[in-house]
Amino acid sequence: MAINQAYAQYNRNKILTASPAELTLLLYDGAIKFCNVALLGLEQKDMEKVHINITKAEDIIVEFQATLNHKYAVAEDFDKIYKYIYELLVEANIKKDRELLERALSELRGMRDTWKEVMAKTKNGTQIH
Repeated sequence: MAINQAYAQYNRNKILTASPAELTLLLYDGAIKFCNVALLGLEQKDMEKVHINITKAEDIIVEFQATLNHKYAVAEDFDKIYKYIYELLVEANIKKDRELLERALSELRGMRDTWKEVMAKTKNGTQIH
């Protein structure tokens, strides 16, 4: 029990002390985790688990869209990608379709990996144009 409480406290502190860039990375990781749990639910034929976890991933995508800063042109591109991922998730949830869920997961991994690269380049003082 104490280990679980310590782990929960560690995770709370990690979130509370994270920079905006690190929070974004944590959200990508969360969406990926929820998709993986949904895939496991498909294997187990646990449709409630599938639905709950896809919905959690959808919520993260909605949050990403809501927080886009549209004064930058790149926000339009991100919005299109997020809409695409969201649509994949919704359709995967309705149809309980593994292939659609894996496509959404692949897109999320690509976005997360790109975000990690951006974080690494800006941390090292490399200019991003």
